[in-house]
Amino acid sequence: MAKGIGMSKALAVGVGVLTVSSVCGLVMMAVMYKIQIDRFPPVSPPTPTKPPVIPTGLPPTLRLPDNLIPESYKVFIQPYLYAVIPNNYTNQSFAFTGHSTVRVKCMIVSKSIFLHAQDLNVTTVEVRKSDSNEKLSVSGYKIHHNETNFLEIQLKDAMSGNETYYDIFTKFEGELFDGLDGFYVSGYTEKVKAEEEEEEDEDQESLLQPTNARKVFPCFDEPALKAVFQITIIHRPDTVALSNGIGEIDGEEWIVTTFEETPIMSTYSLAFTVSDFKSKTRPSGTNIHIHARGDAIYAGHADYALEVTEKILIRYQNIFGLKYPLTKIDQIALPDISVGAMENWGFISYQESGLLYDKYTASTFDQERVATLIAHELAHQWFGNLVTMRWWNDLWLNEGFATYMSYIGVQADETQTAFQVDSLNSSHPLSLQENYIQTFSEITELFDDITYSKGAAVLRMLATFMTEDAFMKGIKIMTNVSHNDQETKEDVEGFMSTWIEQVGYPVITIITQTGETSQEHFLLKQTQGHDIAWQVHIRYIKDRDLTEKNDILKVKGPDKDEWLLANVNCAGFFRVNYDEENWNKLRMQLERYHHVIPIINRGQLIDDAFNIARAHRLNVTIALSLTKYLVNDTEYIPWESALKNLDHLILMFDRSEVYGPIMKYIRNLITQLYDHFEEYTINGTVPEKHTDQYNQVNAISVACSNGLTKCITMIDLNELFTFSIHPNLRKAIYCSAIASGDEYDWEFAWIEYQRATVAAEKDKLRYALSCTKEIWLLNRYLQYTLDPSKIRKMDMVSTINYIAKNVAGQPLAWDFVRGHWSYITQEYGAGVVSLGSLLDAVTKRFSTDVEREELKQLQREQEEKNQGLAARALEQVIERTEANIKWVKENKQIVKDWFIGEL
Repeated sequence: MAKGIGMSKALAVGVGVLTVSSVCGLVMMAVMYKIQIDRFPPVSPPTPTKPPVIPTGLPPTLRLPDNLIPESYKVFIQPYLYAVIPNNYTNQSFAFTGHSTVRVKCMIVSKSIFLHAQDLNVTTVEVRKSDSNEKLSVSGYKIHHNETNFLEIQLKDAMSGNETYYDIFTKFEGELFDGLDGFYVSGYTEKVKAEEEEEEDEDQESLLQPTNARKVFPCFDEPALKAVFQITIIHRPDTVALSNGIGEIDGEEWIVTTFEETPIMSTYSLAFTVSDFKSKTRPSGTNIHIHARGDAIYAGHADYALEVTEKILIRYQNIFGLKYPLTKIDQIALPDISVGAMENWGFISYQESGLLYDKYTASTFDQERVATLIAHELAHQWFGNLVTMRWWNDLWLNEGFATYMSYIGVQADETQTAFQVDSLNSSHPLSLQENYIQTFSEITELFDDITYSKGAAVLRMLATFMTEDAFMKGIKIMTNVSHNDQETKEDVEGFMSTWIEQVGYPVITIITQTGETSQEHFLLKQTQGHDIAWQVHIRYIKDRDLTEKNDILKVKGPDKDEWLLANVNCAGFFRVNYDEENWNKLRMQLERYHHVIPIINRGQLIDDAFNIARAHRLNVTIALSLTKYLVNDTEYIPWESALKNLDHLILMFDRSEVYGPIMKYIRNLITQLYDHFEEYTINGTVPEKHTDQYNQVNAISVACSNGLTKCITMIDLNELFTFSIHPNLRKAIYCSAIASGDEYDWEFAWIEYQRATVAAEKDKLRYALSCTKEIWLLNRYLQYTLDPSKIRKMDMVSTINYIAKNVAGQPLAWDFVRGHWSYITQEYGAGVVSLGSLLDAVTKRFSTDVEREELKQLQREQEEKNQGLAARALEQVIERTEANIKWVKENKQIVKDWFIGEL
């Protein structure tokens, strides 16, 4: 699954770059999966036993008992919703009915059956012995409406065990909600006939990860309990049903679509839709189909995804040495989906902006997002669907590998994102013990930056650790599962164990005069931490000797007047601190001739220095001084690192007198970068180099938001829609125009938002509308998020986050979230990833005792209501707020004096 809110900026573009994986990526995946399979072998039937007493009562944990092993499902689903709303609207029914038969292997004598079922009305239950069709008497059944979601079936006659097969038949009915999980309904408006005519359509989708299959039919809803599925959808005429397999259609007034059996897979990988979407096909070794709204298909917006999918699929098959196991792959662009994309086997779902690409209006960043998301989800077809984690505690294996595969080469943003969350006491290890992850909330909270970004960063670190010989052995492990490479396995397991199993990461401190090196758990809010050492390989270079050295916590100090730079190319997942003398030498080198230091390390130095200063381990003025050299640097990575960290200072001080000097300093600093790209900007063009395109956007955004006159005067909102403006620049320029405009400009942009039909363009306008400084407009915009006819449900959280980014909108957004917390958690309880991002966004500025108390009050209210939703995210933002309070009190005057001194 791809993260639902936002995508980090990638550093490479184009299919060729995105699809060519390094050998070390292969090896990492091969070896790590081999280790994980050795640690947690795939679930196999337990050895048959005959306990003296037949088990009774509920299972001792929230997990299903192991007396039954599912092998196959036959599921029939009939939704009664019309795809196109008819004239007699009263006939519209938001309901579905169905029945299913699951064949199970009974391992021990038992009179109890436990499956999962949630939000369903189960009307019939029958249990039969598979070979004789003998019917067992059912004494009763009930659904437990608690965190277990158990459907408990009690039998009068005992199942005999000894791997005997039984068929469990259930009839059920449910309701199609609009909550973006389970089997849900989504509406959209499509232009038909004349331009001014519109038609309202409804379509139905299923989103079943992580624990939502139980909302559609009774099942064994745990990832290790894989089975084969045969799905039949009974649906209205003029609609098309899609699922994981290939369908056969039959019927008249009702259409019956029966799909071929799926491969053996987990319940969360299952998906199906009923809609009137159109499709485009690219026949190849694997038939590739893209499904979307008809107007998007006819406009050619699916063409790029078809091209990219074919190239990535072929490349992955070559890399993994294993053919994609299905004969087709469907990908569908949904108007509403709570995540960026979902990797259902052979039938992948995306947000429209994640799959559709309009070459006339979309930016190269939009194009990149499509390619990156497809690469991520296709990687899951092997790592996640074919090889699956035993339980959700090892979700990072799925998402870390897929994230690594979707970004090629250095991905600094992913590492820095992971650093921020993992520097909190309330973070969590990549892999937890199974019994720590039980409830729905505990499972969904794992879909976070640690799982995705840290997972990818740690795998990248492993890539640099392994030797070329080990790379080749890893490939053999991948292509020949019988190959036993114990030496490589032990080396990798020894290196990776502390990175996977313990929370956080270290800060490596190097005293360059002596070469003394030490490590300590890095925390923004310092506590004792833990004293378990990480296995750290340090790659470093020295002044006058740029040959890369590689040591394990052993560094030879430089000669007098030389500097030392550790963690070359940021291969290791750790921060580096130096003695003050070495920091100053590195700063002088940057100011004298910055090209000597690798680009990614220029960003690393700034990021490490600011965050080490936030942790009270370094004087903040050293970090600030490192930004001064940027007047001579135009590279994206160091600028992006500096702007992110200066943005933290802005968040801490933009409501105080410190902000004035900060704004003036940044305006002076950004002027050179703005001038560097000004000719492109004025001419409505962009540079050829991809990272320069990102930095051009940085230059415009920062220059305009910090009051650079020539940037502000360049913008006239009404002219923006009259004259051509490059799609790359639209988001930044729209935002700047709205920020400096009035109510009429906002209304003009709102009309353009409503008129836009391309999702990527709508997203740019939706963001820009949050940039106004008018309080009443921001308040009205917040209210719009409660109305799905104005702001789609899947865009509610990100829209609030956009408003919270605005200094004028942040307190409004926080009050709005608190006031509507019950509604938001009720509507988006299944999308806890979004709830976590919401809490993170609306509290980023929090740095006062009053704000901390407001957070703790929300936490108390949650606990009183026994709600666990986003509990870890709430704990994290409280901890971050406490760290901010302490840091601001200690550094406010120091920061103010430094910026004043630089003016």
